[in-house]
Amino acid sequence: MNAIVIPSFGGPEVLSYQKMPKPIPTPGEVLIRVRAFGVNHAEMHMRKGEWDEWNPITGLECVGTVEACPSGDLAVGSKVIGVMGGMGRTRPGGYGEFVNVPLSNVLPIETRLPWEELAALPEVYSTAWSCLFTLLDLQRGETLLIRGATSTIGQAALNLAIDTGANVTATTRREDRFEWLKSMGAVDAVREQDGLDEYFKTTRFDKVLNLIGNRVLVESIELTRTGGRILQAGWLGGLAPVKDFNPMVEMKPGVHFSLFHSKVLGSQEFPLSAIPLQDIVRKIEDRKWDAKPAKVFGYGDIHSAHRALDSHDVGGKIVVKH
Repeated sequence: MNAIVIPSFGGPEVLSYQKMPKPIPTPGEVLIRVRAFGVNHAEMHMRKGEWDEWNPITGLECVGTVEACPSGDLAVGSKVIGVMGGMGRTRPGGYGEFVNVPLSNVLPIETRLPWEELAALPEVYSTAWSCLFTLLDLQRGETLLIRGATSTIGQAALNLAIDTGANVTATTRREDRFEWLKSMGAVDAVREQDGLDEYFKTTRFDKVLNLIGNRVLVESIELTRTGGRILQAGWLGGLAPVKDFNPMVEMKPGVHFSLFHSKVLGSQEFPLSAIPLQDIVRKIEDRKWDAKPAKVFGYGDIHSAHRALDSHDVGGKIVVKH
């Protein structure tokens, strides 16, 4: 089969097209013929050698058709999404023409969306839904701050939060996107910056979703009301640790702090079956939300796709289509 491989660490130019053996599924696996896949920031860090685990064939997610399913749980030819389950990390990922995915990390999907639009959804909406409802326990009428709202997960979280009746304040470093965020339903949009706890003065939020990362962790905790919840689920501000972090001194008493990493999707604690992805796909089909990819590249143009990823300026999901 054809595959895109990381033979050495570096920039987009290191990605190489190679012929690899077609995977053979074992019981408990599904062999997917990949039709399209989303491109993720984690894959950029893997390509650079900055991630804890990586596979030469990267790719955390894909959409396609079932080529084989030894257990018989999924019909050959049916449309599916595959996400996480070690893809691209501890096992070959979605950058191949075919990929074996654990059955627990595959969901059948009925949809009329084209492959490139479907490919923009699995990791983004699975992560956003898990953050908001499994961990933050977001409820109608609550106030939510999303830091990094124009990121792919931020946009999905905004759609989901507005749909459930939350009052969302969104941050972004792009001031030209303020009105766009408000048109999506945010009650306010503010410039992402250090010192937001001073900007908001005495305003504190029921729930905070921090997609910027460690750089603003301490102040994000401060922006959460006593009894509220703050969740960190992104590293848009980089992977550097919090310098000299002292929880006893810097963590606000009474605030519930948690982390989420999408690598746990499909695990016993975070089953894919708990995420209403079919309902989410239906809403996107009906154009209730705009979840189209910001850029779509052909399979032969992976270097351009990763150059766009490295720019951090696409403003939405990058997808590669076979």
